[in-house]
Amino acid sequence: MWSMGISVMAFVIIYIARWIYKWRNPPSNGSKLPPGSMGLPLIGETLQFFIPSKSLDMPPFVKNRIQKYGTMFKTSLAGRPVVVSSDADFNYFILQQEGKLVELWYLDSFAELLGQNGSLKEGFLGFIHKHLKKLISEHFGPERLKGKLLPQLEEMVNRALHAWTVHDSVEVKHESSTMILDFTSKLLFGYDAEKQGQSLSETFASFIQGLFSFPLNIPGTAFHRCLQNQKKIFNIIRETMEERRTSPAKSREDFLDHLMEDMKAQNALTDDLVTFVIFALLLATSETVPSTLTLAIKLLTEHPLVMQELVKENEEIIRSRENKESGITWKEYKSMTFTMHVINEALRMSGSVGILRRTIEDIYVNGYTIPKGWTIMIVPSSLHLNSEIYKDPLTFNPWRWKDLGPNVRAKNFIPFGGGMRSCGGAEFSKVLIAVFLHVLVTKYRWANVKEGEIVRTPMLGFGDGHYIKVSKKPEDGECHV
Repeated sequence: MWSMGISVMAFVIIYIARWIYKWRNPPSNGSKLPPGSMGLPLIGETLQFFIPSKSLDMPPFVKNRIQKYGTMFKTSLAGRPVVVSSDADFNYFILQQEGKLVELWYLDSFAELLGQNGSLKEGFLGFIHKHLKKLISEHFGPERLKGKLLPQLEEMVNRALHAWTVHDSVEVKHESSTMILDFTSKLLFGYDAEKQGQSLSETFASFIQGLFSFPLNIPGTAFHRCLQNQKKIFNIIRETMEERRTSPAKSREDFLDHLMEDMKAQNALTDDLVTFVIFALLLATSETVPSTLTLAIKLLTEHPLVMQELVKENEEIIRSRENKESGITWKEYKSMTFTMHVINEALRMSGSVGILRRTIEDIYVNGYTIPKGWTIMIVPSSLHLNSEIYKDPLTFNPWRWKDLGPNVRAKNFIPFGGGMRSCGGAEFSKVLIAVFLHVLVTKYRWANVKEGEIVRTPMLGFGDGHYIKVSKKPEDGECHV
């Protein structure tokens, strides 16, 4: 019996050891994989990936491995083999290979949370890839901004900042997210937060908290709460669609109306896909722009010379107007050179978590092979904080953008992605931030009440929140930050 027990135990130990060896050394068809570690079985290096840092620097998970392995390394996140790249040329190449060597991809937790699986994923990769950008451009692009959205954005910002002055303090990211989500949800599917008595911002904030959590769907986990919030938002969108079907004669001419009209001619465009599209666009506006705005306010407070130059440019715009009470024009927006430098610098330093693609063919690069079916993660912060491109990358220096040419930006500045899937709402986001800064620095002053501590998880956060007190600017016109 003892010998049998020892034999069984030895077999189990050998089996586990072999399994661990195979995990740590994934098959590569005889080719050389990039250097790196696959971490622990099943969970890989997921826990290390989510360790928070209190710096604007790139996430330690990425930075430490770049120092150890170079600009490309392998790892495993949430049970999936991943190659992380900080190589600007390779990243630029990959972003041009949509539908050829790579396809859009989310890790399993993202895919389930975003609803991108099965036929929905197929529809997203097909219909949306070809059609959505056109619709986004029609509703949020330069022509729509010039003719209709610019004054609406200014009105939104004026109303929001005036409301901020009533409070002893406001948490910038939360209030910015509420302002933007209330605006975009109305544009996208007619959701009026005032009439409904509820903003979607709280639901999205809870959703985002679990977006990068381990995909364990049991009550009490962040992932489970994420799924519940996802269902809540999906139901609101679906209910709106049903209401419009019952009163088809009432045209609102918003984004949802156009999608529902397209459903009559596009078999691939289902209720589920329309719901996902609206949800994805709301998600895109609920995190990146509020984080960038909050960081910009924090950095402007810390850099009075930048603030002085920003105020000077924007007050000159007002002084040059024939009618001082008129709103921002498109020509004025395009003249905001230094304001755009500030926006680019805030976008550069806020970074984003990662751009994911899955290989549909083996890819050969620098003597390595990235096998078919693996995920490629492009980490924008590794490009945006590269000291070879951006001198003193952790220093807030908007003036650096005067000397950065378009070729440098094309490969080393990707806050809105790149290639065929670059963000169709990029111009809308930049106009929104520019309008917000213009109104803020010309009409208001602010003071820190509680300075939010920078936290990357790897998303950019501000600890317990960045609180400011906003008040009307004195009549003498001085900045008084």
